[in-house]
Amino acid sequence: MQVTTGLSAIKEGLPIKSRPPQGWRHVKLTEVARLESGHTPSKRQPEYWGGTIPWVSLHDTEGLDAWEIQTTSQSITEAGLANSSARLLPKGTVVFSRTATVGKATVMGRSMATSQDFACYVCGPEVHNFYLALLLRSMRAEWKKLMAGSIHNTVYMPVFKSLAVDLPPHDEQVAIANAMRDVERTIDSLEQLLTKKRQIKQGAMQELLTGKRRLPGFSGKWTSMRLGDIGRTYGGLTGKSKADFGHGEGKYITFMNVMTNTRTSLQAVESVHVEPTESQNNVQPGDLLFNGSSETPEEVAFCSWVEACAANTFLNSFCFGFRPFVPDQISGLFMAYYFRARPGRIAVSSLAQGATRYNIAKTALLQAPLSLPAFEEQQAIASIMSAMDEELSALESRLTKARALKQAMGQALLTGHIRLVEPTA
Repeated sequence: MQVTTGLSAIKEGLPIKSRPPQGWRHVKLTEVARLESGHTPSKRQPEYWGGTIPWVSLHDTEGLDAWEIQTTSQSITEAGLANSSARLLPKGTVVFSRTATVGKATVMGRSMATSQDFACYVCGPEVHNFYLALLLRSMRAEWKKLMAGSIHNTVYMPVFKSLAVDLPPHDEQVAIANAMRDVERTIDSLEQLLTKKRQIKQGAMQELLTGKRRLPGFSGKWTSMRLGDIGRTYGGLTGKSKADFGHGEGKYITFMNVMTNTRTSLQAVESVHVEPTESQNNVQPGDLLFNGSSETPEEVAFCSWVEACAANTFLNSFCFGFRPFVPDQISGLFMAYYFRARPGRIAVSSLAQGATRYNIAKTALLQAPLSLPAFEEQQAIASIMSAMDEELSALESRLTKARALKQAMGQALLTGHIRLVEPTA
């Protein structure tokens, strides 16, 4: 893909040299599509608003990520259209956001009008509208160079009047758009499935970790206790300076590692220098780790289970550890899920203190009230939750790969490096 690059060349109307792929033509977009913009009817005239004509505005930013925009947050009346410079544009028009959210583009799924914040192309027979929308989206680096304005980032209309691109034959445009749409359908499907699975997990956590739903074979009463009844706390690194971090034989578990992982990630540990003579608390397998502070009381004391770690592993100073008295009688993984779910959140959030930032003391955490099932039921519940997490992780990996594939495909197809239609001589 070759596009008009450089704002000075556009302003001066200078020709831009291009070497399009075989069979592609370097064309000025306004020669193959009609450029349109929009307008905002007077807000002081209520009879101009709330009609049957969809009106695309900056309130519809999220809708511009879809293949087609079908509905808008605001609409105008026939009077609003007639008494403004807004134009009713036909279904299939490519709409491009040129202000604030510069670079978003989609295709109108029905006749619509737009505000002046958009540049629109009504495509002629040589241009496939979905291909053009993809092309405009892919030009983010170009739009960044061409943006101006003191209040909002804006690409001014003269840019669109002068914009030139390398255009493949129409059948190749259709093939490219269809291929990219197939990938986006896969991404949409994975996103929807991931959302559903996350909701299922949340529901399962709410039921299983409160005893509302019992697993087959378990019926005994859960035991009420305090966290301090089953273990003790210890602090993180002390007396360290900035110079001690980033090197050394020791490893330390970061604040974010504790906050974000039900199982402490061994891949996310960082280096720290600890002298053999220092008195520091070592983290051990089976420990539970808690963040001691957060911006809200609801996010204090998230729990991470240390499944395994090296002998010289330590904890950052903003977190603290918990070591069960009898490890084989408490499922660490169950406890990590418990403190991340509603019962654990209720137990600790009321113990947090602060105004702009909330903290929980180790002594206060030991007073957290618990209601726990027998060890075997803890293990069974933890196993189910872990299986759900593994499924979610696999879906997230597939989604990441699909997004990477989309990006690579777009780069290859929109530049002609990969051809879906055999070029003609």
